[in-house]
Amino acid sequence: MATCLGPDSSPTGRIGHDALAAGLDLGSTSIKLLVVDEAAQEVVSEQIATPWRAGNAGTTEMTTDGLIAAVRALLKKTSARLETLTRARVSSIAIAGMGESGILIDRAGSPVTPAIAWFDPREPMTPFPERIRDEFSGRTGLPLGAQVSVSKLAYFRDQGLRLDELRWLNLPEFVAMSLGGDVALEYSLTSRTGLLDQDTGAPWPEILKELGATAALLPPLREAGDAWGRAVADLPSRFSDSRLTVAGHDHLVAMQAGEDADSDRYHVSMGTAEVLVRVIDTPLGFDARSRLAANLINEVRHVIPGKHVLVAGVKTGLLLRRALQLAGITDRSGRDRLDDAVMALPYRGTLADGGVMVSGARNDDGVLQLAIRTDDVNPAEIFAAILRHSNDEIALLLATMDRELPPAQSSTLTGGWASMRAVQRARDHILPNMSVSTREQETAFGAARTALRLAYAEPTLR
Repeated sequence: MATCLGPDSSPTGRIGHDALAAGLDLGSTSIKLLVVDEAAQEVVSEQIATPWRAGNAGTTEMTTDGLIAAVRALLKKTSARLETLTRARVSSIAIAGMGESGILIDRAGSPVTPAIAWFDPREPMTPFPERIRDEFSGRTGLPLGAQVSVSKLAYFRDQGLRLDELRWLNLPEFVAMSLGGDVALEYSLTSRTGLLDQDTGAPWPEILKELGATAALLPPLREAGDAWGRAVADLPSRFSDSRLTVAGHDHLVAMQAGEDADSDRYHVSMGTAEVLVRVIDTPLGFDARSRLAANLINEVRHVIPGKHVLVAGVKTGLLLRRALQLAGITDRSGRDRLDDAVMALPYRGTLADGGVMVSGARNDDGVLQLAIRTDDVNPAEIFAAILRHSNDEIALLLATMDRELPPAQSSTLTGGWASMRAVQRARDHILPNMSVSTREQETAFGAARTALRLAYAEPTLR
């Protein structure tokens, strides 16, 4: 059975009592900001909806003005809360967030494109040539498809943009720049672009040439937690002049919330995407990366310097969100009532086999499709069927990873969906020796710990 892990009460370093640290999480559904004190205890937490704009056929993007306005509104809202709680100011901000989505900027740092969502289905008009397709996964550790950043870059190229005149920033790095920080890239986020050779950590020249770009497309690369300058933009007083850093890819930052770098463990983070992560000490090499990518599993760089990770994803959260919308559930109380209804059912449900068929959880899909072949179907049965379907997809991913490495002996479940008992029960059927984190904002908390280390010179976790 699953056990629960409470919030970390141990300090990450003794500091002055007049300062705080903040973790900013640019999530697919919402942007979260968590402020902690010197002992990494939560002081205040706020969030705001991620300002995506939906288009035709599932296309989704976000304007840079909309993104920065949302971040500023969140900082203002949090600052107002802090005014009622403490006189301390925020001395450092660490920014984590989704991978694959980013923004092209010109040489002056001005944005020239919107941010295309990582789950946006659009692909470039001109397919990548066979020589690129054959080497892509072995070089970059990623499957080539619409999700990866190079497809978005090729889409912009096909729209007429000259990539040799522009630079790429992933969303957390763009926000850091917009707050006054340096123009630089972080390794774990940039590992998800398809622009890096995983063995060397350097840009892959062939993909840059294919895009019509040069190495200048990529600003200087830094490790997660390195200094990114200071916030000099017009910010609420509680955040002005804060030291800035980029914490890295959200699911990997979530692992750092509990200092979980155990290579014998699966870390499962359930947001809009459900991501399974396994830490490895060194790259597995070209052939292994090709085998893994054929099953939509990545081998990329961790936020911990020198470490790599296997990353496997399913779109469980996206399907569950759409199931809630289908049932007309828009608030936490409605979700809790549905959770109770699912738990009142046996794990396999009460319908005859094949009564409800679900597809869409595979990481290159995301389209919730239901085939209902019987009566007496209700939202609880549908929700439970989605969880079982995603369990089936996870089982395939675990089997693939276990062919490359000895099976992990334990697992940790985190993320926004992990608080639901129905989710915990389902994952306990497939994950070994599962523990469940009780933190509401795992990524923001991991980022806040990164901010503490930056502000007070605590050595980077290794």
